[in-house]
Amino acid sequence: MDEFTYEDFGNYTYEEGLMPHEETVLQHKSTCMSKALCVSLLVISALICLLGFCGNALVIWIAGFKMKKTVNTTWYLSLAISDFVFCTFLPFIITNMAMEKWIFGLFLCKLATSVLFLNMFSSIFLLVIISVDRCASVIFPVWAQNHRTVRKASLVVILAWLLAIGLSLPSAVFRDVQNQMGKNVCYNNYTLHQHSHQITVVSRFVAGFAVPFAVISFCYSLIILRLCNNRMTKSSKPFKVMTALIVTFFVCWLPYHVFILLEINHQHYNRSVLTVGQQVGTCLAAANSFLNPVLYVFMGNDFQQRCKSSLLSKMENAMGDDGRTTSRYLSRSSSVDGRASTHI
Repeated sequence: MDEFTYEDFGNYTYEEGLMPHEETVLQHKSTCMSKALCVSLLVISALICLLGFCGNALVIWIAGFKMKKTVNTTWYLSLAISDFVFCTFLPFIITNMAMEKWIFGLFLCKLATSVLFLNMFSSIFLLVIISVDRCASVIFPVWAQNHRTVRKASLVVILAWLLAIGLSLPSAVFRDVQNQMGKNVCYNNYTLHQHSHQITVVSRFVAGFAVPFAVISFCYSLIILRLCNNRMTKSSKPFKVMTALIVTFFVCWLPYHVFILLEINHQHYNRSVLTVGQQVGTCLAAANSFLNPVLYVFMGNDFQQRCKSSLLSKMENAMGDDGRTTSRYLSRSSSVDGRASTHI
């Protein structure tokens, strides 16, 4: 398979004459840099890695060390850790994209892919938890005030991570490295287990997209209806934010799952279409790792003010006494303008 593929994150199997050969006289040469699509995806993936790494590191710093530990900061911190880990392992995919071969050995083939799917499930499960929590806070405010505790939130996060670990284990089981056409490839070896490919892909689609998308859409629909009926709600920002959340989740994950499902019966479809579809779909799914902190954290006024306050404090220390008065004035002005919190 000489064409460029996202073999780290995809599900291509080698069947019908495409099984990897252990020995070959051919020497593989990467052609990625001569392909516009490959180069474009390399650049986009590198930007996603950089922005996601920095953005989620900032969230971890603010939510973990600069803000009081609450239920909301527990969600933010867990989601940021999940996306941060993903961005940490993303260079393995980028390297594989550029070289069009796997050079990191069997252990990292299994580990890197497992971590990537662990991020997929943990991130999605946390988005569902955030949606349900916000819905409960709006629909049942009294109950939420009495029962939402940091301890319970931490327990829910642990359960979500355990479930995500369980669903990411197939990557460690089926992932393998073989030599094919003069290059080592990290691929899913489903040939030894009947129907394992179909079961794995369908379970990922159901648990990683269909059910979460239904829950998220339902929760935010209830919130929007409640806000529409609330005459005290004058700002349109909550509606815009929630619409962006649903659309972003849908756009980022649907293409990936669609082309992974189509690949089950890849013999019925154009191979180039499936390859390009997986490339674009995986890139969009990766983009979710840096969009999450933007949508779920940076749009919240409480987080914005804490972030501004922390950054202004750093600037104040750097500039000395001359900048101290200006920084305090800006900080006070920001807190006055942003007193209305947006826990939506």
